[in-house]
Amino acid sequence: MFIRKFVPDLRVDSVYDIDLAALRREGVRGIIADLDNTLVGARHPEATPELVEWLENVKAQGFRVVIVSNNGRHRVSAFADPIRLPYVSRARKPGQRPFRKALKLLELTPPETVVVGDQLLTDVFGGNRIGLRTILVTPISPADESVTTRINRRIERFIYRRLKKRGLISWDH
Repeated sequence: MFIRKFVPDLRVDSVYDIDLAALRREGVRGIIADLDNTLVGARHPEATPELVEWLENVKAQGFRVVIVSNNGRHRVSAFADPIRLPYVSRARKPGQRPFRKALKLLELTPPETVVVGDQLLTDVFGGNRIGLRTILVTPISPADESVTTRINRRIERFIYRRLKKRGLISWDH
């Protein structure tokens, strides 16, 4: 059923709520992370000290991380370069190509990788389309979102209602 492609494997409030030990036990070795409203607010140009600490912990536990963002190269590189993270910019999620490129950068397979993002239409749908595990986080600063993302959020509300009605999710949007 097509609608199931919008169901994340897990939903958490933020990246800090992800149980990394559980992911390791399940064989996950890599994280494909969205940037805006997943790792930092949409208008925040750099990693917060809390995020830097979290990423250091993630790497210390043996995970590889890559950022996949629909933002342009300038935005993504300005964020990723100082914290030495590889990235895919202008990704055009939910297309499959950026996720496949991220898997190559990570040198991992779909069963070993999870996508973490704040949008059903780009992150969850895109990851699920190629067999990646998906984790949906609550957006950090929805008030700062672009026009395109606001349009996506309206579509997401419709999808949430459908998923909830079919019993595929149990949380409110």
